[in-house]
Amino acid sequence: MDVALATAWLRAVAESVDADADELTKLDSAIGDGDHGVNLRRGFTAVAALLDGTAFTSVGDVFVRAGGTLISKVGGASGPLYGSAFRAVGKALPPGPAVTPADLVTALRAGLDAVSALGGAVPGDKTIVDAYRPAVMAFGEAVAGGAALPEAAAGAARAAGDGARATVSLTARKGRASYLGERSAGHQDPGATSTWLIFQALADVTAP
Repeated sequence: MDVALATAWLRAVAESVDADADELTKLDSAIGDGDHGVNLRRGFTAVAALLDGTAFTSVGDVFVRAGGTLISKVGGASGPLYGSAFRAVGKALPPGPAVTPADLVTALRAGLDAVSALGGAVPGDKTIVDAYRPAVMAFGEAVAGGAALPEAAAGAARAAGDGARATVSLTARKGRASYLGERSAGHQDPGATSTWLIFQALADVTAP
C-alpha cells in the first residue's frame, strides 16, 4: 500500500458512509442515539477535505491525520473510537511512502487494540469489535498464507460483514445500546455495520 492507495481507501470510506448514512442512522435509532450515520458522514467529509488539501509523505501520516480529524469532528462515541483506531494504525506503520501487507496486519491489530482499550469491549458485546476482530483475523491469516493485498482485503471484508450480521442476535453489553438490555437483541449493531463498510471499501479499492 502506497500513499495513493491509502488516500483512495479513505475516500472510498467517505463515499460509502455518505451513501449509507441514512441506513446507519436507522440502525442506531433502534438501539442507540440515532446519530451514527450523521456523525460519521460529518467526520469522513472532513477527512475527504483533509485528503484534498494535504500532501502526505508517508502512509502512516495519512492514517494519523485522518484519525485526528475524526476525533475532532465526530460527536458521540464513534469519533474517539474510529479516530483512535486510525491513529493507532498510522503510528504502527513503518515510515515511508509504501508499506507491505504484513505491515498492515500489525497496524490493523494496533487499531483493534486501541478500540478495545478505549471502549472496553470484547467479542460478543455487540460493538465495533464484533466486526473489526474477525476482519483483522481474516486479513492476518490471508497474508500469512501468502495472499496479496486484494485477496486479504476481500477476506477481511467478508469476515467483517459476517461479524456485523452476527450482532443481530447479541444482547448489547457496552455503549448506549446496553441500556436496553435484552431489547437490544434483534437489531444489527450500527458500529459493527460501519466497520464492515470500512473494510469493504478497502476490498473495493484493491480489487483487480
